Amino acid sequence: MISFHRVNKTYGKLKTLSEVNLDLKMGHCYALLGPNGSGKTTLIKSILGMVIPDSGEIKINNQTILGQFIYRKQIGYMPQIGQYPPGLSMAQLFDMVKGLRPEVRNTDNELIETLGLQPLMNKRMYSLSGGTRQKVSAALTFLFRPSILILDEPTAGLDPVAVEILKQKLVEEKKAGKLFIITSHILSDLEEIVTDMIYLFEGTVRYNSPVEDLKTETHEASFAKAISSLIKNQDLQIKELVTP
Repeated sequence: MISFHRVNKTYGKLKTLSEVNLDLKMGHCYALLGPNGSGKTTLIKSILGMVIPDSGEIKINNQTILGQFIYRKQIGYMPQIGQYPPGLSMAQLFDMVKGLRPEVRNTDNELIETLGLQPLMNKRMYSLSGGTRQKVSAALTFLFRPSILILDEPTAGLDPVAVEILKQKLVEEKKAGKLFIITSHILSDLEEIVTDMIYLFEGTVRYNSPVEDLKTETHEASFAKAISSLIKNQDLQIKELVTP
């Protein structure tokens, strides 16, 4: 479980998180949505310890994360764009990452096989396409069997077959009681996966509810249409400045 209690973060005059209160439960898959600049990245980086809030508290399993690092072993993180040493082969990259956690002997190699990475292990990272690097990021995210998974635009750059393989993996891991936080601009990719939706707007949590409740409130059958209806009805989109 991840808990945010009155979390605030400001960069200069820009307040990226404002009085954020959230309780994210195991076994749930949260879609973290909002326009660009709404605070999504700051919230994720706060969980990872890459950003320190100005005030408030973040707890994982009832333990504060401030000044701690061991808790990160519970987290698998898939960035939107993975940056890897270009001169390493894929095999060397996986060996290097496994060397950081030698105590984990039973690694999860399923996505290495199902995403077709095994035949490419001798390829240098610089020679891989963006889609293949995205597959590497996905495989690394699940490698140490974390209980909390944070995926930032996980399907970006993936071919349709890889998208379905990743979605099936998410469904299986959610059934195992793990906690997911997923950001995506492709709402159709989330339809079969998410259980709850969090909408950030100008650094504040403007909506936090189960997906089924959202569909009921908006009278929409699909997740994507329900989100669109919510944004329009509550005016939750950034307005472009129009000059004469």
